[in-house]
Amino acid sequence: MKAADLVRLYPEAYHMAADGSWPSIARHGLLSTAALVERWEIAEPGIRSLLLEQRRPESVAIEHPDHGVAFVRDHKPINEAALADALIDMTPEQWFEVLNERVFFFLQKRRLESLLGAYLKAPQIVITVDTGSLVAAYEARIELCRINSGFAQPHNKSPRNRRSFLPIAEYPHRERAVASKSGVDVAELTVLGGVPDVTAHVLRVERVFRGEVLERLV
Repeated sequence: MKAADLVRLYPEAYHMAADGSWPSIARHGLLSTAALVERWEIAEPGIRSLLLEQRRPESVAIEHPDHGVAFVRDHKPINEAALADALIDMTPEQWFEVLNERVFFFLQKRRLESLLGAYLKAPQIVITVDTGSLVAAYEARIELCRINSGFAQPHNKSPRNRRSFLPIAEYPHRERAVASKSGVDVAELTVLGGVPDVTAHVLRVERVFRGEVLERLV
């Protein structure tokens, strides 16, 4: 796939974050879990393993005396047995490490809306960024995925391995005049390590609850 086609077909990219997280994200950037663990100086092996190598049944708040509180998203959509069945030449621990080294964006609003629908107990923060700006700055660290990599259930356990994530130039994508409305050509855009200067790429930041925008933060 050409970077120019990615930007043309998907001009906006969407990230969902925990309510209350925007001040920390604006200050430190949109960081991967692995990058957060390093920035927050989490040294205790058991906690590092819980955050980086295991399924998180609930979101985790981590604290630092200078950086404050950051939120690490749960892995509720992953059934561990289904994930183990889906993996090719990897262990679940290795897969969680792969997930935790990147941040995730959806390129289609309907995939964002589906994820929002799974979190109806509290508002969520939706960060919309300019895909062209993001690609211009981070193309070397962007990898695309054809599946929802953080979802695995007995009824839907798409095969996956390290090559499920591919650089833009290696990613197979049908030539299209407009983005597909029925199929999924790209499920996720991921950035290895994160986007430290995410505020430079933001189009808007909204607080959303049950499909309604409660507040526009940016």
